[in-house]
Amino acid sequence: MLKAGVLGAGHLGKIHLRLLKQSEEYNLVGFYDADATNGKKIEAEFGYKFFDSIDALIDAVDMIDIVTPTLSHYDCAKQAIAKGKHIFIEKPITNTVEEAEEIRKLLASNNVKGQVGHVERFNPAFIAVKSDIVQPMFIETHRLAEFNPRGTDVPVVLDLMIHDIDIILSVVKSKVKNVSASGVSVISATPDIANARIEFENGCVANLTASRISLKSMRKTRFFQKDAYISVDFLEKKCEVVKMKDAPENPGDFDMILQNAEGEKKQIYFDNPKISNNNAILDELNAFADAINNNTTPVVTLHDGTEALRVATQIIDCFK
Repeated sequence: MLKAGVLGAGHLGKIHLRLLKQSEEYNLVGFYDADATNGKKIEAEFGYKFFDSIDALIDAVDMIDIVTPTLSHYDCAKQAIAKGKHIFIEKPITNTVEEAEEIRKLLASNNVKGQVGHVERFNPAFIAVKSDIVQPMFIETHRLAEFNPRGTDVPVVLDLMIHDIDIILSVVKSKVKNVSASGVSVISATPDIANARIEFENGCVANLTASRISLKSMRKTRFFQKDAYISVDFLEKKCEVVKMKDAPENPGDFDMILQNAEGEKKQIYFDNPKISNNNAILDELNAFADAINNNTTPVVTLHDGTEALRVATQIIDCFK
């Protein structure tokens, strides 16, 4: 089992601590939190060992799970990599693209592995339809959340939209050509609602909306491609696949047939992929352990995390 340590014991950090403790892939050694009072309280309540310095924790483990505020990701990752430790780092990977690129170089030169916590890659609804998404040409996403002061220190793009940016970049096999966006600050000092349009060199267009001041929560993405429409509800963990094929010469009474202006007839049929219940955070942590143990490429590489941040930064630059 890999010896694991967690940096940061806030809301998400406590979830990571609990899941690493449950995992059969890791031996949770302990954690560090900059707030010693909070750290000792968690140690007393849950029994996780609290380390009073980052260095001491790094020295005691094989893998460091970085769940600190984004501004400290870069320094934490550098310290861990310099000591030859594998790093799991929450999204966004770092505060700037330049920091992310430096971490990638350090990772390669120290021969250790890294994975970024873009957890929606492990959402069972997305996993169920991923193989059906083939060269989408139009993508529409809505990620809406009720207001929560936690996370408002960064623009909604880094707080919420970056999940969808990563998903889109993972399925569109083309370079980004152009980015345009608008954002509005309603409650926070940074935009609380934003809309972005990403254009790719292959002609694909993605339209993304993110809000943290909505009255209800929503996390839906729709993919449109030749002869198919695919919908993923990341919140409810549901999906829908609607496909079209050439209509049979003698369709059945219940077959759904459409005819276009050119006279071509298509049959519409629905596919209901099987969705397996899972804990996406546990799965992403276990997948990283598999990559370490089997010397394979992590599911969400530091390159993936860097490119998602690069596009997010381009969107934020449009607000200025």
